[in-house]
Amino acid sequence: MPIVAGKSHRWRLIGAHGFLIALVLATLFPLALVLSISLRPGNFASGSLIPDQISFEHWRLALGMSYVDVDGRVVQPPFPVMRWLWNSVKVAAVAAALILALSTTASYAFSRLKFRARTATLTTIMLLQMFPPVLALVAIYAIFEVIGAHVSWLGVDSLPSVVIAYLGQVALYVWTIKGYFDTIPAEIEEAAMVDGATPFQAFRRVLLPMAVPILAVVFVLAFIWCIIEYPVASVLLQSEDRLTLAVGSRLYLYEQRYLWGDFAAAAVLSGLPITAVFLLAQRWMVSGLTAGGLKG
Repeated sequence: MPIVAGKSHRWRLIGAHGFLIALVLATLFPLALVLSISLRPGNFASGSLIPDQISFEHWRLALGMSYVDVDGRVVQPPFPVMRWLWNSVKVAAVAAALILALSTTASYAFSRLKFRARTATLTTIMLLQMFPPVLALVAIYAIFEVIGAHVSWLGVDSLPSVVIAYLGQVALYVWTIKGYFDTIPAEIEEAAMVDGATPFQAFRRVLLPMAVPILAVVFVLAFIWCIIEYPVASVLLQSEDRLTLAVGSRLYLYEQRYLWGDFAAAAVLSGLPITAVFLLAQRWMVSGLTAGGLKG
């Protein structure tokens, strides 16, 4: 027997779909605006939202290609945007992988092992995480300046130093993964150890495969945070060829002239790695975000 929906139900369904469509449009509007600015000729701040003439000059410069303007002059790329993008991807990928490794092992210890001051340690690292990294910029710079005097590749103006500095953000992810581990019965690992597995084998072959959703979520969140982070990278990086895209983009906006079109093209490029990583991990995102929020 077919189910006939009432008029009130149909209107609620139409209203819900309308709200979701409006929410998506409102979310995509800033991106569409930036994309429109990147397709306008010139670097003017004012102009129509929909360009009268489509120009790819800003995208050519962002991709490292020159072009000939209307006066016949060859315009060269002012900044190495693709190198900045590659630096950002390298730093974000390595830092996110290390954050995932550290937070996973620490979460296992806090979730499965019993030791003195376990609760106090968890509370302490969460309290320390409440202070933003910008409050420690002077200390971060001083620490890596001293380290650089002994290990040159790990000092100021090096990408590895930025990666190491980003590892200080593991506390939030430790809590997230621990909450997920607490939802997995410990009896599963105990059964594996009864069958002859070592604790590490039970962790690697039993627990980690079951925790793939939350691991994917943590990697994506850490990757996004690392690729858009500005204060720490702006303090540690100085050479133009070693900048990340978030730091290098500020060079488009200096006092004498604001290169809005070039800046918009670089801004759109910065979102491509985030989109790619999100699309690869989206199958695990929903289940990982919901399960990791349970109280342990």
